[in-house]
Amino acid sequence: MDKSLTLLGIESSCDDTAAAIVSYVPKVGAEIRSSVVVGQADLHARFGGVVPEIAARAHAEKLDSCAKMALSEAGVALAGLDGIAVTAGPGLIGGVLSGVMFAKGLSAATGIPLVGVNHLAGHALTPRLTDDAVFPYLMLLVSGGHCQFLIVEGFDKFRRLGGTIDDAPGEAFDKVARLVGLPQPGGPQVEITAQDGSKDRFKFPRPLLDREGCDMSFSGLKTAVLRARDKCVSEHNGLTQKDRCDLCAGFQAAVSDVLVEKTRRALVTYLGLDPKVPVLAVAGGVAANGVIRDALTSLCKDLGIRFVAPPLSLCTDNAAMIAWAGLERMRAGQQDDLSLSARPRWPLDTTSPTLLGSGKKGAKA
Repeated sequence: MDKSLTLLGIESSCDDTAAAIVSYVPKVGAEIRSSVVVGQADLHARFGGVVPEIAARAHAEKLDSCAKMALSEAGVALAGLDGIAVTAGPGLIGGVLSGVMFAKGLSAATGIPLVGVNHLAGHALTPRLTDDAVFPYLMLLVSGGHCQFLIVEGFDKFRRLGGTIDDAPGEAFDKVARLVGLPQPGGPQVEITAQDGSKDRFKFPRPLLDREGCDMSFSGLKTAVLRARDKCVSEHNGLTQKDRCDLCAGFQAAVSDVLVEKTRRALVTYLGLDPKVPVLAVAGGVAANGVIRDALTSLCKDLGIRFVAPPLSLCTDNAAMIAWAGLERMRAGQQDDLSLSARPRWPLDTTSPTLLGSGKKGAKA
């Protein structure tokens, strides 16, 4: 199928309720016609993190208004849609379920085809939406809940080279923010605070750099920050602003160093495929971090590889990426029916051994 398509995307996997309209015209390309994101930071602020039950309830309250706003801003009526794409996992199950049920209800009422999308595929395919990246490309998916190196060989074909075996970088950023008394979301706060700090004051570890391969670990780094903070508190009878800035700068530098070295190793494997136009793409919330972006940009410049990073608004959770991933599925003749299920776990690469183990709900990653 290669015809003009317009899709409504729905995203509700964590704490952002989002809707977007994306169109595709053969030989012209893709266009994001609207993108609406309603955050929930105020609802979760006093809890120091996302509360799943509160998030799910907020999604249920906001999904219809977000969809209406996206349609209105794009100047598209329901009758002008060719499909409804919705995040069907992975994520907080209450939020995912809210989005899936909304999309299924809208599909049932209008007869518009339904397309379930893997949230991680949304991030991984964003470079094709924004920069027309050609398969295969290397993707560093680095976000609050995930961190993986993926060779993206097709819209539904991903080969994982490695990933985090414990805390994802975004999760570590949030936890470090709490440790030093910064508000949530932690990633942007740590980056801002680190600007006034020294990255060399604390000698934080660079986990797993002594181990071959592309797997990563950030739990021990987080613990090292905790111990350094406690030492500062003991010595100064509290945490000074200088301590806070230096802790953030040292932590951020350690994360950046690990990501750059592991990316270098992943590129060796990827370049072994002899791609015609080598591309390293980065996506996910942590991809918005300026220090990490700059370090990866420098790495690619040194190696003569094209570096692709979506606009900051498309790094964090959004529905435009979901609409595009659904559009890619529809172009291949794929769609779902009303039996579509919400999934809390949904690895992109189902052939590689799991990084985080499995349970009754399936492989975690």
